Amino acid sequence: MTEQSDQVIAEAELDEEDAYALDPKLRAAVLEAVDTGNRAQLVALMEPLHAADIADLLEQVNGPERRALIMLYGQEFDGEILSELDDSIREEVIADLTPEVLADAVRELDSDDVVDLVEDLDEPQQEAILEALEDADRVAVEKALSYPEFSAGRLMQRETVMAPEHWTVGDAIDYMRGADELPEQFYHVILVDPRLRPVANVTLGKIMGAPRDTPLTALAEEMFRTIPVTQDEGDVAYAFNQYHLISAPVVDENERLVGVITIDDAMSVLDEEHEEDILRLAGVGEESSLSDKVMETTKQRLPWLAVNLVTAILASLVIAQFEATIAQIVALAVLMPIVASMGGNAGTQSLTVAVRALATRDLTSANVWRVIRRESLVGLVNGVLFAVVMGIIGIIWFGSPMLGAVIGVAMVINLVVAGLAGTGIPVLLEKFGIDPALASGAFVTTVTDVVGFFAFLALASALLL
Repeated sequence: MTEQSDQVIAEAELDEEDAYALDPKLRAAVLEAVDTGNRAQLVALMEPLHAADIADLLEQVNGPERRALIMLYGQEFDGEILSELDDSIREEVIADLTPEVLADAVRELDSDDVVDLVEDLDEPQQEAILEALEDADRVAVEKALSYPEFSAGRLMQRETVMAPEHWTVGDAIDYMRGADELPEQFYHVILVDPRLRPVANVTLGKIMGAPRDTPLTALAEEMFRTIPVTQDEGDVAYAFNQYHLISAPVVDENERLVGVITIDDAMSVLDEEHEEDILRLAGVGEESSLSDKVMETTKQRLPWLAVNLVTAILASLVIAQFEATIAQIVALAVLMPIVASMGGNAGTQSLTVAVRALATRDLTSANVWRVIRRESLVGLVNGVLFAVVMGIIGIIWFGSPMLGAVIGVAMVINLVVAGLAGTGIPVLLEKFGIDPALASGAFVTTVTDVVGFFAFLALASALLL
């Protein structure tokens, strides 16, 4: 490692303003090494970095810089980097790798990482990766790809450590020491019956801490669950989170062991689902990325902007019905956005809580009415508080106590409706099999805008004219 690279890395470690962000000085030094073709300097800078940090670096540079970096880095390219890359640029990176480098990279990966790598690629790139694998690994990956998308079969790794249920601690230790190859990371030895059906898990910690003659069954964990190979990965992630699992065996239709899912893969699914919910709530597409091209981003956002346009037109139609009232009392035009904005924000708050609770399965038919009642009462209390504030503002600003009363009552109505809609609409959509995160926002916004404008202008027409 050169003196310059030592200095750059030391400065990066000292910068604690954002402890886990990629240091700009390090990125600049890497790009300088690429520009000058200094491979030794590049390797010295990249060697201490985690695969996730290298993936971040590749995502932050532009296409030509990324291509030049990959070509100069050459055989040092690690398969873990491919696993950490954002899907939007992974195909580009794979295309830039030479066949030899790609082959070495994918051979280092567990089967579940290879499946995650190839399942979204085009067929030519899939073949390029599969051809780089050894025959046994290729068969395992192809078998995993035969399972439904987003299923446990796609998520699991085929590499397992299992033992007959009659073994002792000594038998298990001798077996693991003598094994030619073990999974790079595993947490349990899976006990199986003569038909290869999992019956228990034993943690490595208990094995290492027990006498050799201790039966493995005496160390088995109380919590033991198997995962059907066709189970949806969202349900798998929920089970890991709900029951605090570290790993779980995956079984086929005959209850035979076919693989294992570990906590890192389950939590990746949970993270992806949360990210998708956030993106869907914002209407920007569930696969949006900073690396997307202009046209890709435009296509993702256009449909939801069109939906918002339709909802805005509906709200405008309500306003149009009270055109004469607005023409006589210009102050209404000034105050209308306040009513709509407060209702929209309150609805979004309730909506976010409801969608999150549905995703974690905390909001069920058993407590849905209690939650709806709570959100409605919260809207009522907040509505009354802000009604008093707006009533005073209406009096001071426009010198009209009645105008202050009108906007106050309209705000109470809209915030109560916002609480009802923000909770009720996502629950109703889920009942009809529609993703609440995908469609709730547009409906809630429409309801709060229409109700808010109608309540405010109708009350103004009745009480002020």
